[in-house]
Amino acid sequence: MKKLDEKELNERINTLSLQFFHKPFRDKAVFNHRLRTTGGRYIPAKRIIEVNPRYAVEFDEAELNGILKHELCHYHLHIEGKGYKHGDRDFKELLQKTGSPRHCRPLPSEEKRPKHTYRCKQCGHVYERVRRINLKKYRCGRCKGELVYEKGF
Repeated sequence: MKKLDEKELNERINTLSLQFFHKPFRDKAVFNHRLRTTGGRYIPAKRIIEVNPRYAVEFDEAELNGILKHELCHYHLHIEGKGYKHGDRDFKELLQKTGSPRHCRPLPSEEKRPKHTYRCKQCGHVYERVRRINLKKYRCGRCKGELVYEKGF
């Protein structure tokens, strides 16, 4: 998907708001480059929707629209004085009514893959870990054998 600027983001949010909620989006939406584990968030105190710009680049338009609809659910319920948090019944019902996703998919670039491989000297069982482990401290969980470092990235 092509890169959006904040003006286009606000136009898209307003279009989705009118289409699915039949109400205009009167506040502001911005890109927040510091967001890592989420596609977006709504800040009730400022009435701002923040969006992770990497979702606009790494995924298709449908995924971004789902994130925006999810945040609009928070927004409109908060303005109406209803339950706008994830656990509230009003929020869950509005998500279903508008076809908004409850969670966004993880970014492909953020997926953690095992970087280090260890093998047991006795039984040969292979362990893959993201972080390194202290070989003097840890042993094989199957046979209590000694572990050896195979490879790392």
